[in-house]
Amino acid sequence: MPIRVLIVDDSATARAVLREILEADRDIEVVGVAPDAYVARDKIIQLRPDVICLDVEMPRMDGISFLRKLMKFMPTPVVMVSSLTQEGARTTLDALEAGAVDYVPKPHSNIYDGADEIRAELIEKVKSAARANVKAQHEKALTRPVPKLSSMALSETTQKVIAMGASTGGTEALKQVLSALPIDCPGIVIVQHMPKDFTKLFAERLNTVCGIEVREAKNGDQVGRGLALLCPGDFHMVLRRSGAFYYVEIGSGHKVSGHRPSVDVLFNSVAKTAGRNAVGVIMTGMGGDGAKGILHMREEGARTIAQDEKSCVVFGMPKVAIDKGGIDVVTPLSDIPSEVLKAVEHISK
Repeated sequence: MPIRVLIVDDSATARAVLREILEADRDIEVVGVAPDAYVARDKIIQLRPDVICLDVEMPRMDGISFLRKLMKFMPTPVVMVSSLTQEGARTTLDALEAGAVDYVPKPHSNIYDGADEIRAELIEKVKSAARANVKAQHEKALTRPVPKLSSMALSETTQKVIAMGASTGGTEALKQVLSALPIDCPGIVIVQHMPKDFTKLFAERLNTVCGIEVREAKNGDQVGRGLALLCPGDFHMVLRRSGAFYYVEIGSGHKVSGHRPSVDVLFNSVAKTAGRNAVGVIMTGMGGDGAKGILHMREEGARTIAQDEKSCVVFGMPKVAIDKGGIDVVTPLSDIPSEVLKAVEHISK
Protein backbone atom coordinates (compact mmCIF):
# COMPACT_ATOMS: atom_id res chain seq x y z
CA MET A 1 0.00 0.00 0.00
CA PRO A 2 1.34 3.47 -0.86
CA ILE A 3 1.90 6.08 1.82
CA ARG A 4 -1.15 8.38 1.87
CA VAL A 5 -0.16 12.04 2.19
CA LEU A 6 -2.21 15.19 2.81
CA ILE A 7 -0.57 18.50 1.82
CA VAL A 8 -1.55 21.59 3.82
CA ASP A 9 -0.25 24.88 2.43
CA ASP A 10 -1.91 28.22 1.69
CA SER A 11 0.01 28.60 -1.58
CA ALA A 12 -1.57 26.89 -4.58
CA THR A 13 1.83 26.83 -6.29
CA ALA A 14 3.46 25.16 -3.30
CA ARG A 15 0.68 22.57 -3.11
CA ALA A 16 1.12 21.76 -6.80
CA VAL A 17 4.91 21.46 -6.56
CA LEU A 18 4.73 19.33 -3.41
CA ARG A 19 2.22 17.05 -5.10
CA GLU A 20 4.42 16.75 -8.19
CA ILE A 21 7.50 15.84 -6.14
CA LEU A 22 5.75 13.29 -3.93
CA GLU A 23 3.71 11.60 -6.65
CA ALA A 24 6.88 11.02 -8.67
CA ASP A 25 7.61 8.27 -6.14
CA ARG A 26 5.50 5.17 -6.69
CA ASP A 27 5.37 4.44 -2.95
CA ILE A 28 3.57 7.72 -2.18
CA GLU A 29 0.02 8.81 -2.98
CA VAL A 30 -1.18 12.38 -2.37
CA VAL A 31 -4.77 11.80 -1.25
CA GLY A 32 -5.66 15.46 -0.82
CA VAL A 33 -4.58 19.08 -0.41
CA ALA A 34 -5.84 21.87 1.84
CA PRO A 35 -5.23 25.65 1.86
CA ASP A 36 -5.66 26.11 5.62
CA ALA A 37 -6.11 24.31 8.93
CA TYR A 38 -9.91 24.27 8.85
CA VAL A 39 -10.11 22.57 5.47
CA ALA A 40 -7.30 20.28 6.58
CA ARG A 41 -9.23 19.24 9.70
CA ASP A 42 -12.18 18.03 7.62
CA LYS A 43 -9.92 16.24 5.13
CA ILE A 44 -7.98 14.47 7.90
CA ILE A 45 -11.23 13.10 9.31
CA GLN A 46 -12.42 12.08 5.85
CA LEU A 47 -9.18 10.75 4.32
CA ARG A 48 -7.18 9.49 7.34
CA PRO A 49 -3.75 10.22 5.79
CA ASP A 50 -0.61 8.40 6.91
CA VAL A 51 1.48 11.60 6.80
CA ILE A 52 0.71 15.32 6.68
CA CYS A 53 3.03 17.87 5.02
CA LEU A 54 2.23 21.06 6.91
CA ASP A 55 3.20 24.64 6.12
CA VAL A 56 4.22 26.76 9.09
CA GLU A 57 2.64 30.05 8.01
CA MET A 58 -1.06 29.83 7.10
CA PRO A 59 -4.12 32.10 7.33
CA ARG A 60 -6.85 31.72 9.99
CA MET A 61 -4.73 29.33 12.11
CA ASP A 62 -0.94 29.03 12.01
CA GLY A 63 0.74 25.67 11.54
CA ILE A 64 1.98 25.35 15.13
CA SER A 65 -1.45 25.96 16.67
CA PHE A 66 -2.98 23.46 14.27
CA LEU A 67 -0.25 20.94 15.04
CA ARG A 68 -0.90 21.14 18.78
CA LYS A 69 -4.61 20.50 18.26
CA LEU A 70 -3.89 17.66 15.86
CA MET A 71 -1.56 15.90 18.31
CA LYS A 72 -4.12 16.26 21.07
CA PHE A 73 -7.12 14.89 19.22
CA MET A 74 -5.80 12.82 16.29
CA PRO A 75 -2.02 12.18 16.46
CA THR A 76 -0.66 11.82 12.92
CA PRO A 77 2.93 11.94 11.62
CA VAL A 78 3.68 15.49 10.44
CA VAL A 79 6.54 16.81 8.33
CA MET A 80 6.77 20.60 8.61
CA VAL A 81 7.73 22.82 5.69
CA SER A 82 9.84 25.60 7.17
CA SER A 83 12.34 28.32 6.37
CA LEU A 84 16.03 28.11 7.26
CA THR A 85 16.01 31.69 8.51
CA GLN A 86 16.53 32.33 12.21
CA GLU A 87 12.81 32.94 12.68
CA GLY A 88 12.10 29.80 10.69
CA ALA A 89 14.45 27.88 12.98
CA ARG A 90 12.55 29.07 16.06
CA THR A 91 9.24 28.05 14.52
CA THR A 92 10.62 24.66 13.51
CA LEU A 93 11.85 24.00 17.05
CA ASP A 94 8.37 24.97 18.29
CA ALA A 95 6.91 22.45 15.83
CA LEU A 96 9.21 19.66 16.99
CA GLU A 97 8.26 20.39 20.59
CA ALA A 98 4.59 20.29 19.58
CA GLY A 99 4.97 16.82 18.06
CA ALA A 100 6.15 17.15 14.44
CA VAL A 101 8.28 14.20 13.36
CA ASP A 102 10.58 16.15 11.06
CA TYR A 103 10.86 19.15 8.77
CA VAL A 104 11.99 20.02 5.26
CA PRO A 105 13.57 23.37 4.47
CA LYS A 106 12.46 26.25 2.31
CA PRO A 107 15.81 27.21 0.81
CA HIS A 108 14.85 30.77 -0.22
CA SER A 109 11.63 32.63 -0.94
CA ASN A 110 10.77 29.86 -3.37
CA ILE A 111 9.73 26.68 -1.59
CA TYR A 112 11.21 24.20 -4.04
CA ASP A 113 13.70 25.15 -6.73
CA GLY A 114 13.74 21.68 -8.30
CA ALA A 115 17.08 20.63 -6.81
CA ASP A 116 17.42 16.86 -6.74
CA GLU A 117 18.74 16.92 -3.17
CA ILE A 118 15.65 18.78 -1.93
CA ARG A 119 13.32 16.38 -3.73
CA ALA A 120 15.15 13.36 -2.33
CA GLU A 121 15.07 14.80 1.21
CA LEU A 122 11.32 15.44 1.08
CA ILE A 123 10.54 11.93 -0.17
CA GLU A 124 12.90 10.31 2.35
CA LYS A 125 11.43 12.23 5.27
CA VAL A 126 7.83 11.50 4.28
CA LYS A 127 8.65 7.79 4.08
CA SER A 128 10.42 7.92 7.43
CA ALA A 129 7.51 9.80 9.02
CA ALA A 130 5.09 7.10 7.84
CA ARG A 131 7.04 4.62 10.00
CA ALA A 132 7.44 6.98 12.95
CA ASN A 133 6.17 6.23 16.42
CA VAL A 134 4.03 9.33 16.96
CA LYS A 135 3.03 8.12 20.41
CA ALA A 136 6.67 8.24 21.51
CA GLN A 137 6.97 11.77 20.13
CA HIS A 138 3.74 13.01 21.69
CA GLU A 139 3.87 11.36 25.10
CA LYS A 140 6.52 12.49 27.56
CA ALA A 141 7.93 9.54 29.45
CA LEU A 142 8.43 9.84 33.19
CA THR A 143 12.11 10.13 33.96
CA ARG A 144 13.43 7.76 36.62
CA PRO A 145 15.33 9.25 39.58
CA VAL A 146 18.95 9.73 38.56
CA PRO A 147 21.61 8.62 41.05
CA LYS A 148 24.28 11.04 42.18
CA LEU A 149 27.86 10.41 41.22
CA SER A 150 30.09 8.94 43.91
CA SER A 151 32.99 10.97 45.28
CA MET A 152 35.40 8.77 43.30
CA ALA A 153 33.53 9.37 40.08
CA LEU A 154 33.37 13.09 40.84
CA SER A 155 37.11 13.33 41.33
CA GLU A 156 37.77 11.66 37.98
CA THR A 157 35.14 13.20 35.73
CA THR A 158 37.76 15.37 33.98
CA GLN A 159 39.14 12.11 32.56
CA LYS A 160 35.75 11.02 31.22
CA VAL A 161 33.50 12.11 28.40
CA ILE A 162 29.94 11.28 27.31
CA ALA A 163 29.22 11.30 23.56
CA MET A 164 25.64 11.42 22.25
CA GLY A 165 24.17 11.18 18.76
CA ALA A 166 20.59 11.57 17.50
CA SER A 167 18.54 12.56 14.47
CA THR A 168 14.76 12.38 13.82
CA GLY A 169 12.99 12.82 17.16
CA GLY A 170 16.28 13.70 18.82
CA THR A 171 15.47 17.25 19.86
CA GLU A 172 12.92 16.10 22.44
CA ALA A 173 14.95 13.00 23.37
CA LEU A 174 18.02 15.09 24.10
CA LYS A 175 15.97 17.55 26.13
CA GLN A 176 14.63 14.75 28.31
CA VAL A 177 18.04 13.14 28.85
CA LEU A 178 20.09 16.28 29.42
CA SER A 179 17.55 17.88 31.75
CA ALA A 180 17.74 14.79 33.98
CA LEU A 181 21.52 14.73 34.35
CA PRO A 182 23.17 16.20 37.48
CA ILE A 183 25.28 19.32 37.25
CA ASP A 184 28.39 17.35 38.25
CA CYS A 185 28.25 14.89 35.36
CA PRO A 186 31.23 14.48 33.03
CA GLY A 187 31.51 16.70 29.97
CA ILE A 188 29.19 15.85 27.08
CA VAL A 189 29.69 16.18 23.31
CA ILE A 190 26.63 15.91 21.04
CA VAL A 191 25.76 15.60 17.38
CA GLN A 192 22.11 16.18 16.46
CA HIS A 193 21.36 16.28 12.75
CA MET A 194 20.35 19.92 12.19
CA PRO A 195 21.04 22.67 9.66
CA LYS A 196 23.23 25.69 10.25
CA ASP A 197 21.60 28.33 12.50
CA PHE A 198 19.27 25.79 14.12
CA THR A 199 21.84 24.38 16.53
CA LYS A 200 22.59 27.65 18.33
CA LEU A 201 18.90 28.25 19.05
CA PHE A 202 18.42 24.61 20.06
CA ALA A 203 21.35 24.78 22.48
CA GLU A 204 19.97 27.99 24.00
CA ARG A 205 16.59 26.31 24.53
CA LEU A 206 18.20 23.30 26.18
CA ASN A 207 20.23 25.57 28.43
CA THR A 208 17.02 27.07 29.86
CA VAL A 209 15.65 23.67 30.97
CA CYS A 210 18.82 21.84 32.04
CA GLY A 211 20.83 21.99 35.25
CA ILE A 212 24.01 21.53 33.24
CA GLU A 213 25.23 24.22 30.87
CA VAL A 214 24.40 23.59 27.21
CA ARG A 215 25.85 25.63 24.37
CA GLU A 216 26.76 25.38 20.71
CA ALA A 217 30.38 24.31 20.46
CA LYS A 218 33.15 26.58 19.21
CA ASN A 219 36.50 25.43 17.92
CA GLY A 220 38.84 24.81 20.85
CA ASP A 221 36.14 24.66 23.56
CA GLN A 222 37.28 22.59 26.53
CA VAL A 223 35.04 19.69 27.54
CA GLY A 224 34.35 20.17 31.23
CA ARG A 225 32.21 18.78 34.01
CA GLY A 226 28.59 19.92 33.88
CA LEU A 227 28.91 21.18 30.29
CA ALA A 228 27.30 19.86 27.10
CA LEU A 229 28.67 21.01 23.74
CA LEU A 230 26.39 20.71 20.70
CA CYS A 231 28.04 20.45 17.29
CA PRO A 232 27.12 23.41 15.06
CA GLY A 233 25.05 22.61 11.98
CA ASP A 234 26.88 22.04 8.68
CA PHE A 235 30.16 21.28 10.47
CA HIS A 236 31.82 18.17 11.87
CA MET A 237 33.05 17.98 15.47
CA VAL A 238 35.85 15.79 16.82
CA LEU A 239 37.24 15.23 20.30
CA ARG A 240 40.90 15.99 20.97
CA ARG A 241 43.08 15.82 24.07
CA SER A 242 45.71 18.17 25.43
CA GLY A 243 47.39 16.89 28.57
CA ALA A 244 44.71 16.03 31.11
CA PHE A 245 41.91 17.82 29.28
CA TYR A 246 39.64 17.15 26.32
CA TYR A 247 38.64 19.82 23.82
CA VAL A 248 36.66 19.90 20.58
CA GLU A 249 37.77 20.74 17.09
CA ILE A 250 35.18 22.08 14.63
CA GLY A 251 35.74 21.79 10.90
CA SER A 252 34.12 21.41 7.51
CA GLY A 253 34.57 18.52 5.10
CA HIS A 254 32.55 16.09 3.06
CA LYS A 255 29.39 14.51 4.42
CA VAL A 256 30.06 11.28 6.29
CA SER A 257 27.39 8.58 6.50
CA GLY A 258 25.24 11.03 4.55
CA HIS A 259 25.49 13.83 7.11
CA ARG A 260 27.38 16.92 8.20
CA PRO A 261 27.52 16.96 11.17
CA SER A 262 28.03 13.22 11.40
CA VAL A 263 27.65 11.13 14.54
CA ASP A 264 30.20 8.67 13.13
CA VAL A 265 32.83 11.41 12.88
CA LEU A 266 32.32 12.37 16.52
CA PHE A 267 32.13 8.80 17.85
CA ASN A 268 35.24 7.68 15.94
CA SER A 269 37.22 10.56 17.41
CA VAL A 270 35.94 9.75 20.91
CA ALA A 271 36.98 6.12 20.46
CA LYS A 272 40.49 7.20 19.46
CA THR A 273 40.90 9.99 22.01
CA ALA A 274 39.07 8.76 25.12
CA GLY A 275 38.85 4.98 24.65
CA ARG A 276 37.59 3.24 27.79
CA ASN A 277 37.07 6.59 29.53
CA ALA A 278 34.05 7.32 27.35
CA VAL A 279 30.34 6.53 27.33
CA GLY A 280 28.50 6.47 24.00
CA VAL A 281 24.75 7.03 23.59
CA ILE A 282 22.82 6.64 20.34
CA MET A 283 19.20 7.71 20.19
CA THR A 284 16.22 8.01 17.86
CA GLY A 285 16.86 8.78 14.21
CA MET A 286 16.50 7.43 10.69
CA GLY A 287 19.42 5.88 8.84
CA GLY A 288 22.58 4.37 10.26
CA ASP A 289 24.83 7.32 11.16
CA GLY A 290 26.73 6.59 14.36
CA ALA A 291 26.53 2.78 14.16
CA LYS A 292 30.12 2.32 12.96
CA GLY A 293 31.43 4.95 15.34
CA ILE A 294 29.76 3.52 18.45
CA LEU A 295 31.03 0.03 17.53
CA HIS A 296 34.52 1.53 17.34
CA MET A 297 33.96 3.09 20.77
CA ARG A 298 32.92 -0.26 22.24
CA GLU A 299 35.92 -2.00 20.67
CA GLU A 300 38.16 0.57 22.40
CA GLY A 301 36.57 -0.19 25.78
CA ALA A 302 33.86 2.47 26.04
CA ARG A 303 30.46 1.66 27.54
CA THR A 304 27.67 2.05 24.96
CA ILE A 305 23.92 2.66 25.27
CA ALA A 306 21.10 2.63 22.70
CA GLN A 307 17.52 3.88 23.00
CA ASP A 308 14.99 1.06 22.67
CA GLU A 309 12.48 0.70 19.84
CA LYS A 310 9.35 1.46 21.86
CA SER A 311 10.54 4.90 22.98
CA CYS A 312 12.14 5.91 19.65
CA VAL A 313 10.29 8.12 17.21
CA VAL A 314 12.30 6.39 14.46
CA PHE A 315 14.14 3.19 15.38
CA GLY A 316 16.80 3.54 12.71
CA MET A 317 20.19 4.61 14.09
CA PRO A 318 19.87 2.59 17.32
CA LYS A 319 18.74 -0.52 15.43
CA VAL A 320 21.70 -0.44 13.05
CA ALA A 321 24.07 0.09 15.98
CA ILE A 322 22.54 -2.85 17.86
CA ASP A 323 22.64 -5.08 14.77
CA LYS A 324 26.34 -4.27 14.25
CA GLY A 325 27.14 -5.37 17.81
CA GLY A 326 28.12 -1.94 19.08
CA ILE A 327 25.80 -1.71 22.10
CA ASP A 328 26.15 -2.86 25.72
CA VAL A 329 22.74 -1.70 26.99
CA VAL A 330 19.41 -1.16 25.19
CA THR A 331 17.04 0.90 27.33
CA PRO A 332 13.97 3.17 27.21
CA LEU A 333 14.59 6.89 26.82
CA SER A 334 13.47 7.50 30.41
CA ASP A 335 16.26 5.24 31.73
CA ILE A 336 19.11 6.63 29.66
CA PRO A 337 20.22 9.22 32.28
CA SER A 338 20.56 6.52 34.96
CA GLU A 339 22.31 4.15 32.56
CA VAL A 340 24.76 6.89 31.58
CA LEU A 341 25.71 7.50 35.20
CA LYS A 342 25.98 3.76 35.88
CA ALA A 343 28.42 3.59 32.97
CA VAL A 344 30.39 6.53 34.40
CA GLU A 345 30.62 4.72 37.74
CA HIS A 346 31.77 1.58 35.92
CA ILE A 347 34.67 3.51 34.38
CA SER A 348 35.88 4.39 37.88
CA LYS A 349 36.18 0.73 38.92
